[in-house]
Formats: sequence, structure tokens, C-alpha cells
Amino acid sequence: MTVRRDFKEPARCRPDLVIGREELFTSARDQLVRGGSVLLHGPAGIGKSTVLRALAADYGDAAHTVLRCSATESESHLPFLALADLFGLVLDEISDKLPTAQRTALESALTGRGESTLQRDGLALRLAVLSALRALAASGPVLLVADDLQWLDSASAELLGFAARRLGDTPVQLLCAVRTEGQEYDRHLRASPPDTLAVRLNPLSRNQVSALLDHRGYTDLPRSTVREIHRTSGGNPLFALELGRALGENPTPPRPGEPLPVPTSLRALVLSRLDMLSDEARRTLLVASAGARPTLALLHAAGRENAEAETAQAAELGLLATEPEGPAVRFAHPLISAALYAEAPVQERRAAHAALSTAASDPIERARNLALATTGTDPEVAARLAEAAALARDRGAPSVAASLGLLAARHTPPDGTPPPDEHRLQAAEDAITAGEVDLARDIAREVLTRATVPADRIRAWEVVIEAAGQALGDVDAVFPQALADAGDDPRLLALVHYHLAWRKLIVEGDFSEARQEAAHAAELAARGGDRRTELMSLSFQASTETLMGHPNAPTTIKRALKEPQDPYVACHHNGVGAARFRWLLMSDQLPEARATISALLREVRRRGMVESEVHFQRFLAETELRSGHCGRALDLSRESLRLARDSGIGLGASAMLASLAEASGGDLDRALALAREAAGRAEEDGDQMYLSRALAALGHAQLVAGDAAAAVGSLRRVRELETGLRITDPARGRWHGDLAEALVRVGEPGEAQDVIDVARAQALRLGRESVLAVLDRAEALVRAAHGDHEGALARLTSVQDRLAKLGYGLEEARAAFALARLRTGRPGPTSYDEAARLFRRCRALPWLRQVDAAAAAGAPEPTPLAPQVPPASDALEGLASMERQVAALVMEGATNREIAARLFISVKTVEATLTRVYRKLGIRSRVDIVRLAAGRHAK
Repeated sequence: MTVRRDFKEPARCRPDLVIGREELFTSARDQLVRGGSVLLHGPAGIGKSTVLRALAADYGDAAHTVLRCSATESESHLPFLALADLFGLVLDEISDKLPTAQRTALESALTGRGESTLQRDGLALRLAVLSALRALAASGPVLLVADDLQWLDSASAELLGFAARRLGDTPVQLLCAVRTEGQEYDRHLRASPPDTLAVRLNPLSRNQVSALLDHRGYTDLPRSTVREIHRTSGGNPLFALELGRALGENPTPPRPGEPLPVPTSLRALVLSRLDMLSDEARRTLLVASAGARPTLALLHAAGRENAEAETAQAAELGLLATEPEGPAVRFAHPLISAALYAEAPVQERRAAHAALSTAASDPIERARNLALATTGTDPEVAARLAEAAALARDRGAPSVAASLGLLAARHTPPDGTPPPDEHRLQAAEDAITAGEVDLARDIAREVLTRATVPADRIRAWEVVIEAAGQALGDVDAVFPQALADAGDDPRLLALVHYHLAWRKLIVEGDFSEARQEAAHAAELAARGGDRRTELMSLSFQASTETLMGHPNAPTTIKRALKEPQDPYVACHHNGVGAARFRWLLMSDQLPEARATISALLREVRRRGMVESEVHFQRFLAETELRSGHCGRALDLSRESLRLARDSGIGLGASAMLASLAEASGGDLDRALALAREAAGRAEEDGDQMYLSRALAALGHAQLVAGDAAAAVGSLRRVRELETGLRITDPARGRWHGDLAEALVRVGEPGEAQDVIDVARAQALRLGRESVLAVLDRAEALVRAAHGDHEGALARLTSVQDRLAKLGYGLEEARAAFALARLRTGRPGPTSYDEAARLFRRCRALPWLRQVDAAAAAGAPEPTPLAPQVPPASDALEGLASMERQVAALVMEGATNREIAARLFISVKTVEATLTRVYRKLGIRSRVDIVRLAAGRHAK
């Protein structure tokens, strides 16, 4: 619906609404015509609403759907009011087009009725808003017109920002206005689509103010008075018009040179006009200013019997702009409401809130008004506020829940049950959920200044740790204090050690230490009777053991699967179900892995757990890819990546898996781009674990694309990373066969055999049959490179049969392809038909194209395979792999920054590596390395 935010103005002025704004109006309109979005910003009264309405009227006909909302300060504390303005009239049109969980979430948010499935996970509602916009855009372009963004309730603002950042090419445009001072519009711009044009409205010149006053009918003002109006208003059109109005109504105009006989601030002007109201009308407006969304019906329910006449009087004075399309009572400008409320006596304000505490229909609004009407502590009021906070939490508005929780703490007696700090800690946890980490941290720190109960202190420390996010190294000092507060209480110690386990993994990258911390946390939780923490710790321990190839992984998983279970842990992406799936997948039990992850995915979708859905959908895609169902894996990975981008969860991991799926069944260029995106994210986050996975995906895509030299560079880096992380299970990344094959292609069969031997020893120890088969396939290529064709053919024939029995369809097809290549030009069957049939069954299109090209060429590959990169200089032979790569790039003239980008390492790592190179080679600078290169080429 459309609302008016500025003072009432004559209809005859409509063609002249953008006086003094012609250039920026044209620029903004051109931006909209190009399909972009526009953010108008500037101080109060500068004319943003005027320009916004003019742009909406001028461009709105080009859109199929126009959604409008505008907010006021008084309603900014209530969740989803702006969302209701936007979608209230189109909900019936789009509800059938949304998934059930999203439809339920959106309807619950807009109506406040029905049972919400969100609980503490607001992602379903975020995705519902995004899906709703996409559904509307399917019928034609959509224009969102939003005024006074600074007063949008935090829940609606977060949802709109979430959707705006993810719309991509969807034909949805935003036309918004926000009150700012200086250049503080940046945070609103970050919540807008990437193609948003920020347009600042600056003060009008004196000539523009004069033109504006003339067009509003104030034509008899002397030039000196107009000049004084411009000076006093600072070029603010709203202030200038109000000064002009006051002067026009003043029977004694000021003499030349005298100051204007009016205050110089809008608030003073507002108050002077409020004096023209009757006492009863002023009280009615006070109730309206205290309410979140005042209507005549609400004012009547609050005891204002003559609300119609009194609001009509206010409208005549330009204080109200009643909405023609509905019953809402709107102040003509938010400052009018604020000034009225601020000037009212305290007792009158409390009386207004007391009336609204029973008149308001929304329980959250009733509780808030009850709190503002009450002085001191009151257990009943605190209980009502706590209930309202729980309701806001269930509606998916944790920011509102946090503010209500703080009010509950303020009204709780020091000896109340629950005590005030219980409400504060709940508010802090709600703030964490809402992403307001600074507020959460401040609340927790405040509790820690006085809390003496160990359980409260540990709960507060947990908030501080969670507020740090991935930057756990920034809160290192917290852990000793938390351990001291936990004392010898096993339940509290378990919570601290569980977080310490994550710190060991994320900050230090130490699987062994992380495993020990998790095992210790599980033991402590069992002693303390905290089953949830015990199960989470056991699940963490099992996952760590699985990834590092620890023999105890199956036993730990069985312990974590024992009853009693916790539904939260069972469905959590770090819970026992996920840990069991990883173990099944790495143990070649593909049917069981598929059944396990499919059941988990169905359950989290039923519960609306979007975060776990992102992870589990990726896990299912990985299972299908290993099974050789490349088409299915491609569809799942693309959907997982889209969901990850929409939700902001697991972007790097989803891009990594999507790269593998694209390289196997889709587009190779996209595979390379996704792998580089994943590696870049991991590098930026300092996440060494996922950096190795991303580089393995990049190396695989490079190998499939035929760039064996690049694949060797990427996969050698993976080997170094996993060695440093002490990851020994070759089933974790399954890159060893690719590295060995790439090394053979570049003429390094000796290094290829070394890779195979090391990985085979671990695969034999852990019983990784599919890994052993892939390593044997790579070893067959090594044998062929050494001239042992018969041995290579026998090995590949065996490998193909073993992979078929294990259910690894794509790897089976790769073995058949290698067989056909080796047989080309030799006696016996040379057909590529078998490889083509197997790749076609897998829908492995990139591989199928390779088969077609090889069959068309009809010539055998050189054996041994010719090197595709020049061998390293003799002087570099004593260097480690990473050192050789860095030195080789220096020889090519690459800068440190270019080397870092190509090898996916930091510039500091490049500098440290070069220092080691200088020391080992007995040289002093990059120039000496270049001289080595010159000497090599001179030979």
C-alpha cells in the first residue's frame, strides 16, 4: 500500500515535486530503465520521499507488479510490519507457488497466526521472501518502493536485504529512500542489489528554494526574506516550506535585516503547531505516537472516544495524513510523532502506554506497552515480556526477542525467578541468532561483571565464543577464564572442552588434538549427565577420526548412536547421523550412505532446518557422483549451490562439490571457475581443511580439461596441505590417483609411483578398496610409461572389474577409457565403444567428448608420455615441492602477489618460502634466481 510520509501538500503541486532535483531525477530514472535499483539518501526533510514518489509514478507503469512500504519510528520495534505492507495484498497470488515450509513461515510472519516451524532457524522465512519475489517476477518485472528505510523493523529490513543480495538476474528492482547524515548510507547500500545506484540529495540552492516557495503559493515573500529562509533552513526543502508557511500565516512579516520570527528547528515548529490542538486532540495524538500502527479502531479501544474528530483536526493542521486506502492513522512526518512524545509529561506517556497495553491486538505490542507503562520491577510484567520474547523468537524475529528479553530483565526483581541475568543471557543468545554479535557480546560481558553462579558465567562465555565466529583465535584469553569458572563441574567443563575441540581444529588445524579434546568433552558430559553435549562431542570425535583415518572411528560412531538420542543432535549437520554418513561413504558402502543421507535430508526438510539441508543435499550429491550418477549429482550440486548462495551457508564447500560435478557431467569452464571460487574463499577464511578440498577439485577439473601441468601444481599443493594437517586417509579427498595420472602425463612417472606407494599403504591399512583400485589404475599408466604394456593392460582389466563390483560407475568408465587408449595401435580389440557406453550411462559428458576425440584421432598416445613442462634446473632439485614451484614462478618473472594467487597461498607464505629457497641455494635475492634460470637456458 502507499503511504504519505511528508507534510500535507496541495494536489496542484504534483507536476513540480522535483524542483531543484531535475538532474538527479533523470540519472535515477535512467538507472531504473536500465534495470538497476536506486537508493535515495540524505537528511530528514531533504526531499527523498518527494523524489521517490515522483520516480515511482513516472517509472511504475513499466513494472508488472509494484510493492510499496513505508515505516515510522514508532513501529520499528515490531517484526514484519513492512513485510506485511509489501506482501499482504499479493500473498494469495504467490502462496501456492512456495514450498510448504516457506509458505507456512511467510504466512505466520505476516498474520501472526498459525504454528511457526521456524523455532530458532529464520532461514526458512528468508528463503520464503526470496522465493516470493522470484514467483512474482516470473509474471513480469517487480518494483519494490520502500520509504524511510531507517525505520523499517529489523526483521523486515534483514529479510529484504537478504533477498536483495541474492536476486541475481531476477527482474526485481528496488527504489528506496533512507534518512542519513553524512555518508552513512553504506550499510543500506550493502543490503541492496549489487547494481544499486546511491543518489544523495543535497541542500537546495537559494534560487531553488525561491522556486519551491513560489510553486507552493508563497509568492509575496521579499527577496531578503527568501534569503533568510534559505539560510535558516540550510537549504532543506521541508524546513524551508514550513518556514514559508509560518511566515505566510504571520500577519506581521519581519522587517528587512531582522531575524525570522520563527524557531530554526523543525521540532520547535512542530510544537508550535501542536499548541493549536485542543488538549483532548493532543492526548489522542499522543496515544497514536505511542502505538506501533495506530488506527481509529485502536484509538477507540484505548479510550479515545472522539478520535475521528480529533484526528481530522490534526489533519487540517498538516500533522496527520490519514490513509485513503485504509484505516491507519499516519503522522505526516516521523519527527512530528517524536516531538509530540518527547514533550509529553511522563505520566501522560505512561497513561498512553497503559491504555495500549490492553487495546493493542498483538501480544508483543501489548507486552511492550505494559513494560513502558510500568515503573520499577514487576514479576508479572517480566513474565509477560518473557512470553512475548518467546513468541517473537518462534516467529523468526530474534532481534525483537532480544529487545523484549532485555526489558524483561529490567522489570525482574533481583531475587526473582528466573533471575534478571537469565533473561539477559537469553537475550544475548537471541542476539547471536539475529546476527547482532556486538550486542550479544556486550550483554554477555555485562553479565560476567557481576555473575557469580558458574553455570551463568559459562553460558556467558559461550556467547562470547560464539560471537567470535570463525575467528576463535581472537578469544584465546576466554578459554582459561572459562575453565577456571567451570571449576570441577563436569557438565560445565564439557561445554568448554567442546569449544576447545573446535578451536584446535579451526585455529591450529590439529586433528589429533581436536579429537582428544572432543573425547574429553564427551567423557565429562557423560559424568555430568548432559546427553546433548555428550552426543555432539562424540559426533565431533567420530567425524575427526574418520577424516584422519583413525581406527577407532567405527567404535566412536556406535557409541554416538546408542540410546537415548537427542532429536537436535540427530538432525544436526555436525551430529551423529552426519558422522555415520561420512564413515559409510569413505568405507565404500555407497547404498547405505545414500539411504542414510536421504533419510536425514527428508527429516531436515520436514523440520525446516535449512542450514542442515544445505549440507545434506551436498552430501547426497557427492554420493551420487561416486556412484557414477553424474546427471543426478549435477542437478543436486547445482541446487545445493543455489541454496548455499541464498542462505549464505557453506558457499565454499558447495562450490567445491559443484566443481567436481561439473567436471564429471557438466561444463568444464564452470568447473574451473567454481573450484577457484572455493579455493579463494577458503584461502580468505584461513580454512586449510577446505582449501585442500577446493584445490583437489581444481586439480581434477584441470586434469579433465587436459591441462596436466596445472593439475600437478594444484594437487602437489593438496599433498603438502594434508601432510601438514595429518590427514592420512586417502578416501577423504580421493585426489591421489589424479595426481599420479597427471604426473605420468607430464613425464614424471617416478614421482607418480611415490604418490601411489604412500597412498596405497594407508588404503591397505584402512581397507579402502575403491581407493586401491584407483591407485592400481594410475599404476597401470606408470607401467605403460615404462614400456610394460602387457602388465598395464592386465592391471587395467582387473581394475575395471573391481570398480564395477564396488559400484563406482565413473571410475569404472575411466578404467575402460585407459584400456582403449593403451590398445590403440596394438593387436587385438581397439574399440572405444565400451568406454563410450559406460560414460554415456553415467551421463559424463566431458569424458564422453574425450572418448569421441580419441576415437576420431585413431592414433596411440606417445609412450612414455611426453613432458608438457620443462624439467626443473639442477640447482632446484634439492628444494621441496612448494619451494620449487615458487622458484620456478620467480624464474618466469612473477611477482609475489601473482605467485600467491596462482598457488592459492598468502603473500606472507610466498615470502617465507623464498627465504628458505635463498638459504638452501646460497643466494641472496630474486635476481639470483633469475640468473639461475638464465644459466639453465644458456645450456
